[in-house]
Amino acid sequence: MSETEAAVAPLRLEKKKPLWLRMWKERWLYLFMLPGLAYFIIYKYVPMWGVLMAFQKYQPHLGIFGSEWVGFRHFERFFSEPEFWTLLRNTLYIALLDTGIFFPLTIVLALMLNEIRSELFKRSLQTLVYVPHFLSWVVVVGISYILLTTEGGIINELLALLGFEKVQFLMSEFWFRPLIILQMIWKDAGWGTIIFLAALAGINPSLYEAARIDGASRWRLLWHITLPGIRSVIVILLILRLGSFIDLGFEQIFLMVNALNRGVGEVFDTYVYYVGMQQGQFSYSAAVGLFKSVVGLILVLGANWLAKKLGEEGIY
Repeated sequence: MSETEAAVAPLRLEKKKPLWLRMWKERWLYLFMLPGLAYFIIYKYVPMWGVLMAFQKYQPHLGIFGSEWVGFRHFERFFSEPEFWTLLRNTLYIALLDTGIFFPLTIVLALMLNEIRSELFKRSLQTLVYVPHFLSWVVVVGISYILLTTEGGIINELLALLGFEKVQFLMSEFWFRPLIILQMIWKDAGWGTIIFLAALAGINPSLYEAARIDGASRWRLLWHITLPGIRSVIVILLILRLGSFIDLGFEQIFLMVNALNRGVGEVFDTYVYYVGMQQGQFSYSAAVGLFKSVVGLILVLGANWLAKKLGEEGIY
């Protein structure tokens, strides 16, 4: 028997055992898995019954199973609404900025942190860029108001001191999207580097040593060793990110939108709130939310298929 066959033989014997016996053997691992499993069942799978509202004329007093079934009427209404194209344009614009600027920036930041040789300085800097992640969007937007408002805002006061006119950052359609992306970067770019830094730590140091002996510069090391070493992680995280491509989050957009920038700031998330919570159109808002989820699923499946075609692992 070869060494490979000798190594595989115990695995084959293990698979022949009954399922319950194998589960009992690994009972402690399954026990540790229970809290996470319970979380997903209670908060992710059970609420999926609410999807039925998207196909009903939902009445709270009748409940989900007692309300009238209307099929795709709410979807037809949504796609025919004049607001649909405005919402789609605004959402896609911010989503593309998020994917095209924020996501690559987390990779660049991780690469820069990885190049720091002083451990004390590196960990201090990591702490500084991680801290904003733990602030709520209410605090982040509040800081933005303090800095940018025309009535005593630090930046506008500085502009006035230098002889320039004050800028209506918070009321301007032009500045709305840059502010949204800058807030995302400041709050979450540092936190987004964690997985990339872990992947960078897993690259074999002997590869760098061999390349240095051959005279490779830092840029060559980055291009030929570092980036290929974390390529699979980048692909997987990008695929997962596409699942929430048009799910921009509610809090930040809602807090930044006002009457003067609503034309570029209204997105699917805020629209669901207005029609669902404020106007009580539960079934219609559920249809809009389901549309977002279906688009995310299609993007994940398509990106995973493309990644496998290009030779990457994908997420399944």
